[in-house]
Amino acid sequence: MFPTEPAAVNKGFSALLKNRNFMLLWMGQLLSQLGDKIFFVLMVALLENYPPPPGLAANSMYSILMLAFTLPAILFGSAGGIFVDRVSKKLILVGANVLQTFLMLLIAFLPRQFFILLILTFAISTLAQFFAPAEQAAIPVLVRKENFMAANALYSSTMMGALIVGFAIGEPILTFAKNFLGQGSQEIVVGGLYLLSALAVQPINFGSENKLSGDNLRTEINPWTDFKVGLGYLTKNRLILNAMLQLTTLYCVFAALMVLTIRLAADFGLKEKQFGFFLAAAGVGMVFGAAILGHWGDKLHHKPVPLIGFLIMSLVLGLFTFTHNLFLALGLSAFLGIGAALIGVPMQTLIQQRTPPTMHGKVFGFQNHIVNIALSAPLAITGPLTDILGLRTVLVGMSIVVATVGIWAWKNTRGVLQDVI
Repeated sequence: MFPTEPAAVNKGFSALLKNRNFMLLWMGQLLSQLGDKIFFVLMVALLENYPPPPGLAANSMYSILMLAFTLPAILFGSAGGIFVDRVSKKLILVGANVLQTFLMLLIAFLPRQFFILLILTFAISTLAQFFAPAEQAAIPVLVRKENFMAANALYSSTMMGALIVGFAIGEPILTFAKNFLGQGSQEIVVGGLYLLSALAVQPINFGSENKLSGDNLRTEINPWTDFKVGLGYLTKNRLILNAMLQLTTLYCVFAALMVLTIRLAADFGLKEKQFGFFLAAAGVGMVFGAAILGHWGDKLHHKPVPLIGFLIMSLVLGLFTFTHNLFLALGLSAFLGIGAALIGVPMQTLIQQRTPPTMHGKVFGFQNHIVNIALSAPLAITGPLTDILGLRTVLVGMSIVVATVGIWAWKNTRGVLQDVI
């Protein structure tokens, strides 16, 4: 389908398109993430077929099911990365998707009991915590160093694209399957996406990493020891720790916006459930920003790209409080997404460039963990803060925090960052 290796002189997206192994990984990522997003939609739809257990209200069922979906990200975000350093990346990527396919089929054919659905949802979400760090660790193995920026730009674009497309097409696809294919077809559709992801990843040649993994398999796996080794490495490598701080700030802002856009939607005359318009616009902006970096990233060398990204996000958050036109607000959301890409893509590239292969799993697993927490914690505190302080005060406060973190981070790592991005 694709040539085995990109030409050494090629850079950017043109080189990635000629890299057969990376393109197969990208296809696997796209299919797996679409499966994750549509599965999230499916969970809510499935509850109509599950009678509430005695003493449990229907609304509580939704909350408990969401907890079962999100808790593995907090509990096992780092654990997946520990195994990435010990086990073949292909085995993890293919195995996680195959097991998710099997569990989806179990949902379709096992008795409609809420407790069973909870266990299977928890298990499917747990497997995703192994896929994510393995995928991140695979990029430095399959892509030349000069193309890391383009690879991470495509990775970020796909992640946001899957978020937008998955939630947009999830309900229509599931409804079509249920109406025309019958009972159990919805679960089979989602399971099919996971299976296709496994089939896409299977032909990838990881080369020498397989030997490294084989050597590691002969070493005893001690998750707690490995976690401490990874944490110790990060505390000594301030550059990578600083990059993770910037990524954490970025994801905290996006998580907070998931709550704040519900209030913004009402202010602009939309229904609360239409808050997704703002997130979709931010996603489009992030895709556009990632595409700019992927195609012209080499021309932005020695430019303060992450600092510009933080200042753009800070400006947009401040302007939101003075905007009353819906189309202008959507444009600002897209501009915010561009700023987010200017932070996320270079920082992820820096982490990959400066992390030795023997630490990939530990570092990316820890990153997966803190990102999951960054996406969860603001969901709990943003709403109450907005009730107490008001929407405008919270937005202005976020604007100040984002600008402060951006300037502080750039001052602390400016000299090194200019040699990397």
